[in-house]
Amino acid sequence: MRIPAHSVCTAIRDDIVAGVYERGSRLTEELLARRYGVSRVPVREALRTLEAEGFVVTRRHAGACVAEPTELEASDLLEMRMLLEPLGAARAAQRRTEAHLKVLRGLVRLGQERARRGHSEDLRSLGGWFHETLAQASGSPALTSTLGQLRHKIAWMYAVEAPANPAESWAEHGGIVDAVARGDSERARAITALHTERASAAHRLRFPGGGDRPERVRTSQHPVNMTGLRH
Repeated sequence: MRIPAHSVCTAIRDDIVAGVYERGSRLTEELLARRYGVSRVPVREALRTLEAEGFVVTRRHAGACVAEPTELEASDLLEMRMLLEPLGAARAAQRRTEAHLKVLRGLVRLGQERARRGHSEDLRSLGGWFHETLAQASGSPALTSTLGQLRHKIAWMYAVEAPANPAESWAEHGGIVDAVARGDSERARAITALHTERASAAHRLRFPGGGDRPERVRTSQHPVNMTGLRH
């Protein structure tokens, strides 16, 4: 496989998330350069970036290795997302463009259609695109980048159970878009907080053990009133 040098970081990150490289395994520049068909220079730069992101650690006498996050660190990621996703939605209500709205509405239509037909295999990717677009609509590159890193790391550390009621989940997506379209920051924040909290409860660690077991994420005791939202 040969990829452009500027894409080396993305390729290594994707392979870490996919489990191609096991946690704790060594990442030698020579082998990586050979695998991706590039010189060692972009590989070295990619490893530095991935270390800053938390996917890679440098160990004495071993060099670069895939990180081995603890359960507590994994739990922190879900809590961070539950704080930042609602912030991004609130910012999107203030800063979104018509292009963002068009994409978000299109994704909601597709998601609701797939949910009705029981095409669960498509819903995860559609949900990922939805939240990525919502983050971009926030108009904050720093927030968009941080949320993107969180999504990658959460996908690496957790398996996600399919929602028991995907139609309800996509109704929440639709409610978020309605609030964003109206410029209602607080409504967008509240629905996204509910949605993210429910989604977090469906996450299960891929690598349990090692460190204190985090408390299971609880669903909200104060659900947002969804009455009147378009479906």
